[in-house]
Amino acid sequence: MKRWARTALLLLAVAGLIYAGVVFLENRFIYFPARAITATPADSGLDFEDVYFSTGDDVRLHGWWIAGDANRPTLLWFHGNGGNLSDRVEIFAKVHDEIGVGIFSIDYRGYGRSEGSPSEDGLYADAAAALETVIARTDTESTDVVAVGQSLGSAVAVELATDHELAGVVLEAPFTSVPDMARHHYSPLPVALLLRTGFDTKSKIGGIGAPLLVVHGQEDDIVPVDMGREVYDAAPEPKVFEVIAGAGHNDIFLSEAYLGILQAFLEDLERSG
Repeated sequence: MKRWARTALLLLAVAGLIYAGVVFLENRFIYFPARAITATPADSGLDFEDVYFSTGDDVRLHGWWIAGDANRPTLLWFHGNGGNLSDRVEIFAKVHDEIGVGIFSIDYRGYGRSEGSPSEDGLYADAAAALETVIARTDTESTDVVAVGQSLGSAVAVELATDHELAGVVLEAPFTSVPDMARHHYSPLPVALLLRTGFDTKSKIGGIGAPLLVVHGQEDDIVPVDMGREVYDAAPEPKVFEVIAGAGHNDIFLSEAYLGILQAFLEDLERSG
């Protein structure tokens, strides 16, 4: 083999290793899944059903179905990037008991009992399959479903709402994009330049056709409240922006104001619908 050919092969091998390293580090930066289910809605006195369903690319996912008032919208819940469903039992119980709506929440691929490995396109496929599951189980339309996204889940909810007509969209602590988050947390390192993942909520939210509620903790030290405001400003009307005083990134739902804000938003949807 000629020297130039060996050099080219060596360069390709080095480039492949660098790319693999970037992909590995990027996934470690974005996704923090846990496999073990440490709690279920039953621990909070809720009746629920384990639901297994498949995505368009044949990944088997797991979710929890918590039935609510049949005359009210169903919340399709997308959690954040850490842990799994079992870390959200408390908020599911609060929302169900005090507002009375049904909830279908899923673990993304690679989280909890769901198969596969997470990726941006994968999570979007997970959301689309979850919506199809809700529609099939309730014998309703997508316009009876409210997508709720927390942090990373906000990007998933927005993507879903750009492709489907929903009753409403609720975003808790949304960020503008993954590169923006990298710049915020790792400046002045050029981390954002190496990222392939976008989750570009700010650029996509103009395409949603449903009423929007954005809720952000004033003391959020993970996703700054200014990012939530940017997402809100880029969205079409009708929309509502609420800042929860004293709340951080993961404790918004503990605020006395949170459930009242969510309840008022859902009641507005029902009156306008």
